[in-house]
Amino acid sequence: MGETRTIHVPAEAAGQRLDQFLAAQLDISRSRLQLLLEQGDVLADGTQPKASLKLRGGEIITVTGEPHPAPLKATAEDIPLHIVFEDDNLAVIDKAAGMMVHAGAGQSDDERGRGTLVNALLHHFHSLSSTGGELRPGIVHRLDKDTSGLIIVAKNDRTHGKLAEMFSGRDIRKTYIALVHGEIARPRGSITAAIARDPQRRTRMTVKPVENARTAVSHYEVVRKINTRFGKFTVVKVRIETGRTHQIRVHMASIGHPVVGDTLYGAASQITDQVASQAATSRAARRNAQPERLKLDRNFLHAAELEFTHPITRKTLQLQAPLPAELDEFLRRLEGDAGAARASKQQENPSIE
Repeated sequence: MGETRTIHVPAEAAGQRLDQFLAAQLDISRSRLQLLLEQGDVLADGTQPKASLKLRGGEIITVTGEPHPAPLKATAEDIPLHIVFEDDNLAVIDKAAGMMVHAGAGQSDDERGRGTLVNALLHHFHSLSSTGGELRPGIVHRLDKDTSGLIIVAKNDRTHGKLAEMFSGRDIRKTYIALVHGEIARPRGSITAAIARDPQRRTRMTVKPVENARTAVSHYEVVRKINTRFGKFTVVKVRIETGRTHQIRVHMASIGHPVVGDTLYGAASQITDQVASQAATSRAARRNAQPERLKLDRNFLHAAELEFTHPITRKTLQLQAPLPAELDEFLRRLEGDAGAARASKQQENPSIE
């Protein structure tokens, strides 16, 4: 988008907001488009428009620049970290859900640069690799904000380069635990579906045929089927060969089994006691019924196991992270008293078999 672009608004775009229309045309986020508008790099029929401008159709829009977000600088913060493994070359962290790996979009530059895994790493470690740049020191791969579990951090550029090659060559075995809606019939299976940014909803990914989609492969294995008063669910292990954005979440949703708590890909915001709801015999009784509801304020997705050959020492590392307390507790409540004993017994085993 370095050259000036002229866009003729078609008649069928009449009624759309300018920012919605242009974000799709330029294949950028609306926040980036807002930067273009604020910079004065967008003209509609020769004048500077507002983002909310309703198009009539027939306008000529000129885009003369590129969005230039304010620079961010990662700084050290004293944030607790659960370090599973560490030596002079790398560390493996059990990341908590709710923590972004590195700086992202926020209400202000200051807020975007705080509270991330990178901020915590800068406080805990004297040196990190510089390959990822100033905002991503040490970061070789990522986990979604609401996904917990194991993530590898490089302490020097040599290790970073070797780890990147290993990820590219699929030499690092990554296994996740997920709780998904519904009963998966097959004991195991593979999902091979290319993933791309959803052109209609930019915060989502999609497996629909889209230009620039990238190959993605996930293998799942059923650990346990759960039939509860809240409905049917399945605990699965998922091993990913590729590491695409939202890969497990979009793949499981694509086969009709979204990850519990993942409202972005179709999971309910809360699950309701279906037995109590169905027991109400009249319409009025159903309206007045107050069945128990469970809500999980994160995705039930956890990076539970990592297996790889240390890129420097060549020793085999097999690392595990048990389910976080909030996921274990959610399973207890979901299954009730019968499941509580089983969940407690298996708390230290991330496979929860």
